[in-house]
Amino acid sequence: MAVERRYQADVEAILAKRYDNGWDYWTTPDKRLLKGGPFSALGSALLLLELGMEPTESPLKELADLIFSTRREDGRFKLYPQGAIYPCQTAYAVSTLCHMGYTGDERLRKTFQHLLDTQHFDGGWQCRKFSFGRGPETEFSNPGPTLIALNAFCFTDYLNKEPALDRAVEFLLNHWTSRLPLGPCHYGIGTLFMQLEYPFRDYNLFQYVYVLSFFDRAKKDPRFLEALGVLQSKLSNGMIVVERVNRKLSGLSFCKKGEPSELGTRRYHEILKNLS
Repeated sequence: MAVERRYQADVEAILAKRYDNGWDYWTTPDKRLLKGGPFSALGSALLLLELGMEPTESPLKELADLIFSTRREDGRFKLYPQGAIYPCQTAYAVSTLCHMGYTGDERLRKTFQHLLDTQHFDGGWQCRKFSFGRGPETEFSNPGPTLIALNAFCFTDYLNKEPALDRAVEFLLNHWTSRLPLGPCHYGIGTLFMQLEYPFRDYNLFQYVYVLSFFDRAKKDPRFLEALGVLQSKLSNGMIVVERVNRKLSGLSFCKKGEPSELGTRRYHEILKNLS
């Protein structure tokens, strides 16, 4: 897949920001790979991939090397130079690398095993950073990082073969029912969740349905089908209409708020293909 001419200006706009965080490749001099919102190192990689840039092209190849440079021997990824390593960092890093075509890289073998070994009691993954204090809800996993971790596993041979992943899927399906803010980071299902966000970034209805559509455990579950129905009720002439987009992306043509998105609709067609 190559970048279509109509999206070339979006690619150029993203490339023009590669030094904005103080160093090259959309990061900071001390290599904070999640700094900068949608134009962080990881965020920019995903945007360029979504627009059709090949992973072997520069600067994506160099970005992959940069992400791998933060990998620890036990498989975790440390995306900030200081502080603890949280499961969300590892989930975002490995998911991005999988999107970039590195699923079979030997260096990720330990990462996938580390994720399986560190599942929380409820089947998800929990980052033990209690920014909102502690309460009964913070004993559960964080739905957002759990969804991202499952997204990474979609690229692997673990998909629909590993019972531990079914537990993670069940955790997310249960969240559709409870809708309560869960985990130390208080991921809930409310008004913002229900607004179609594209490109995929936050814990959101569109990404929720997209990722779960890969898992047999979810495909015929009434909770998943209800979420799918909500998504489909928002289509316009069969196309995804962007309801929410990060304000920093407002200048890009492929994800204009309030307008149909051709690339977003391609993701929706992937959902249909997974369910056929």
